[in-house]
Amino acid sequence: MTSAANAAPAVLSAGASSSAKPVVSLTQPLTRRSCNAIRNALAAAHPQTEDGLDPGEAHAAVLVPLCNVDGKPGILLEVRGKLRTHSGEVSFPGGKVDEVRTHLSARYGTELVHTQHVLIAQTTLPCTQTDASTLAAALRETEEEVGIHPEQVEVLGRFGPPETSLKGLRVWPYVVRARLPSLRSPFVHQQQHTSPARAFVHPVGSRTSAHSDEDAPLPSLPLSSLKLSPREVAHAFHLPLSAALSPTRMHSYLFRGARPYYAISVADIVRGPHAVHSDGAEVQWIDDPEQRDEIGGGREGRLEVWGLTGWYLSAFMRILGVYD
Repeated sequence: MTSAANAAPAVLSAGASSSAKPVVSLTQPLTRRSCNAIRNALAAAHPQTEDGLDPGEAHAAVLVPLCNVDGKPGILLEVRGKLRTHSGEVSFPGGKVDEVRTHLSARYGTELVHTQHVLIAQTTLPCTQTDASTLAAALRETEEEVGIHPEQVEVLGRFGPPETSLKGLRVWPYVVRARLPSLRSPFVHQQQHTSPARAFVHPVGSRTSAHSDEDAPLPSLPLSSLKLSPREVAHAFHLPLSAALSPTRMHSYLFRGARPYYAISVADIVRGPHAVHSDGAEVQWIDDPEQRDEIGGGREGRLEVWGLTGWYLSAFMRILGVYD
């Protein structure tokens, strides 16, 4: 990926004037008020109504899950397991949308498929898992990968436009707020979107009340409560929002050779206390000898949030007012 320090997004300092102040604090714990501010920023930046999918394309969807860990706000990310593609790369949880369901949704409409999907699935491909939407696919994949159940998730919004992966998938990101499954939250939303989403993950046993103090810190997530799929996920880790402004972590690249964004180095975080690992998984990644764009863990031997994941992270930081 081409280095482009002078073309990278301008960065707003944490102490910038009020006209350039980020939507939320990068160091103070997330609260209900700050989550609502993120929801409003997403709504202002991107249409929140569901878009139609092009049946001629293959689709995927990811979640950008927000959570506090040890009182610090951040995002839950993965390092992929030993898969045929993207092994050892940093990604958001999520994956491919079932093609059969996508085709049926485009052909028959969402309501018809929702009410008749069991019959349709049984008469076409009896053993095929089908997804009702791109968001449903992201929720399903997230549960499979890290054990966060769809009922734990409250959607804050989405952003876009959805980009195409190197494998030709149109990737829809979602912002969600989620919690772990021992208790149900009255704030779980059933609404569905078709673009990026962020999630807030709550620890086991936590409760959220409609009468809670909006400025009270939301509970920190014990990463040990996650259940990783060893085949798909080698490591899961918490990336503090403040890392997006750390000069020692930031590397300026061009996405697809044209659009500037920041990649964020994370090897020390994945090796540190704010990460969990599949049994026997070593922290390792591929260093592409040809240094091709979006191939391997990062540039020059680094493990980075880069490529499409890095581009979406930078897009989210722009929406929050962290990057210009």
